[in-house]
This record gives sequence, C-alpha cells and structure tokens, in this order.
Amino acid sequence: MEQQKDGVVIGIVAENKIPVKFIGIGEQIDDMEIFNSKDFVDAIL
Repeated sequence: MEQQKDGVVIGIVAENKIPVKFIGIGEQIDDMEIFNSKDFVDAIL
C-alpha cells in the first residue's frame, strides 16, 4: 500500500501559520514545484 503524505502540508500550515510557496513532488532537489492550492486540493479529492 502506498503511503499518503498529502495531508501533512495542511497540518504544517495550520500549526505554523506560514504560507506554502513550494512543494516537493519527488526525492531530488529538482523535484520542487511552485505550490498551487487549487491543484493540490483537486489532486487529493
């Protein structure tokens, strides 16, 4: 079973009150993308 990690960002934002600017989509430094909240929500729903 694949581990779901998408919800982690919601907890980090709620606890630290800081905006998310980038999100990692892989394990390498080049796997960073600009965070788009609409795309994020669409992907986890």
